[in-house]
Amino acid sequence: MIRLTLVAFAALTVAACGQPAASPENAETPAPNPAVQSAAPAAGQQAPQFTLVDSDGAQRSLSDFRGKTVVIEWTNEGCPYVQKHYSGAMQALQREATADGVVWLSVISSAPGTQGYVEGDQARQWKTRTEAASTHLLLDPTGQVGKLYGAKTTPDMRVIDPEGRLVYVGGIDDRPTNKVEDLQGANNFVRAALEDLDAGRPVRTAFAQPYGCSVKYPETVES
Repeated sequence: MIRLTLVAFAALTVAACGQPAASPENAETPAPNPAVQSAAPAAGQQAPQFTLVDSDGAQRSLSDFRGKTVVIEWTNEGCPYVQKHYSGAMQALQREATADGVVWLSVISSAPGTQGYVEGDQARQWKTRTEAASTHLLLDPTGQVGKLYGAKTTPDMRVIDPEGRLVYVGGIDDRPTNKVEDLQGANNFVRAALEDLDAGRPVRTAFAQPYGCSVKYPETVES
């Protein structure tokens, strides 16, 4: 009976992105995806270097921010889990972080032709419309950087310390639903990691299971 219950639970975790989550158990957790690098860097390892073009058409490299704390956030404007956090909570956290000197990089790794894919003008309009406060909005249409980091969902978060080490990898909080009301009382792991870094202590939670909509890499798009 227990074995059957576990199988049924696993089936729920791979529900389609657009399906509303009635409870934490209904959140979409990432299924194994051959398009995503299997040996993605974990907390404690060096963050892979990359260069992407931002929504203004300028090249941005991770190495540009050496010596600073960096947050990387994978996003998709059409994802209900992203919409939950962009009801105000994500923007507030972005403002808090950047006010403390943190560099916040939002990354769109959606493939052309999929939900969430945007080009420069659309990306700028979305950032303006949502009043997002990220430092840069980066476009990754080939999915190269997303796969390099093993990003599986939107949102999916990384925190990098000033020495270039990953100190946090995974989901943004411990309430894996798309319900705005579940933001209240949630334990935000990114905020906690930034507080730990600022206090000079080890990050207490270095990994949490990511949840949200699956990143639509080119290899996952049906022809």
